[in-house]
Amino acid sequence: MSDITALQEAILALPKEDYARFRTWFSELDWERWDRQIEADSEREKLDFLIAEAQEAKAKGKLRKL
Repeated sequence: MSDITALQEAILALPKEDYARFRTWFSELDWERWDRQIEADSEREKLDFLIAEAQEAKAKGKLRKL
């Protein structure tokens, strides 16, 4: 049995309250990792194309107010 399979089975066996706590913890962990990845990509200028696209759209009058 793989580690993943064991984890899946353990998660499925959790009582409702523990599963809810696990889900909250895992979601927060996922968002924290996503935030760190966005920050790292930004520092390495991997997201600069988005700024360029926004500036081009603004210059062409294609932006709309939110």
